[in-house]
Amino acid sequence: MSGPACGFVRRTVDRLSDGREIIYFDDSPEYVEGRASRSLPDQRALPRAAGGSTLRYDVLTGDWVAIASHRNTRTFLPPADLCPLCPTRAGRAPTEIPARDYDVVVLENRFPAFSRTGGEQVPGTVDGVDLWPQSAGRGRCEVICFTSDHGTGLSRLEPARVRTVIEAWADRTEHLSAQPGTAQVFCFENRGQEIGVTLHHPHGQIYAYPFLPARTTALLRQAAEHRRRTGGNLLRDVLEAERRVRTRIVFEGEHWTAYVPAAARWPVEVHLAPHRDRADLAELDDAERDELSHLYLDLLRRVDRYYEGVEATPYISGWHQAPVGRDRELGRLHLQLFSVLRAPGRIKYLAGSESGMGAWINDAVPELIAARFREVG
Repeated sequence: MSGPACGFVRRTVDRLSDGREIIYFDDSPEYVEGRASRSLPDQRALPRAAGGSTLRYDVLTGDWVAIASHRNTRTFLPPADLCPLCPTRAGRAPTEIPARDYDVVVLENRFPAFSRTGGEQVPGTVDGVDLWPQSAGRGRCEVICFTSDHGTGLSRLEPARVRTVIEAWADRTEHLSAQPGTAQVFCFENRGQEIGVTLHHPHGQIYAYPFLPARTTALLRQAAEHRRRTGGNLLRDVLEAERRVRTRIVFEGEHWTAYVPAAARWPVEVHLAPHRDRADLAELDDAERDELSHLYLDLLRRVDRYYEGVEATPYISGWHQAPVGRDRELGRLHLQLFSVLRAPGRIKYLAGSESGMGAWINDAVPELIAARFREVG
């Protein structure tokens, strides 16, 4: 099935041999105009895709934990000529993407933490004890490949291609939010082995959670209390306060502002938020998406220049979006980007205080983090 996602991106949906969905987002003229087609038949004879994860409720914290042991066999740091996210090309084994080339592509994860199938017979409790509720890990995990070029990265793409990535994020956010059982959609990128990346190809992930993760639950609790006390929207009020005092502003555009949060937890951390209230990426208008394609590149390139002598700073970059149902009005779209690198060659490990107690200690001063981001702009 094909059709334009917007005026300059063509969206083509196909299936892999195990039934998983794959979606091409093309901005190249011959594909946008329909003069060529990306998708080829998947020649692999893969067994039918299945899930199998379960969700267990941690009564001590109120968090849900996904038990997904099948992920322990996922692909781990293959050589470039065996990369499963490269296009399928002559003389090489078929990959996850049955096309000779592509612009941006999204596919269901072969090793998902959550899936639409599997786990139908999961009992309602662990060991029959009411203290330990559990359920099937129903949801969706997708992989988004930013480019077919294995040797590059998102920060080295042109704004036009990043604009296509934004279009894919927005498309998947809208689609997954409409699926029964979705509580929140999270688009994110892990970069660098220090973060735990198992594939070097430039890619990110998109999760449709069947529950609200811990950070969102905490944010909504704080936002509800803020609204009770002030009548305001917490995330909007934080952005406006940062823009007013200007101490930690990194840069401002017509539609977006980047700033370091006053209580930053990480040695490198920056947030990027739209000036207008937007619940999620799907709500951004064309002007906001156009500017974002330039400002996001600017931000990523500053991250790479943050430490002298570090060519590619490891980072996690994630889009926090409003929950799909209840309390949606308390959420507000914003990006959080952070790095575990506290100095060249030195990692901030989450040891006893952070991992054991959730009591964070930052070795960097937020105001100085912002100053460094401005300096390398």
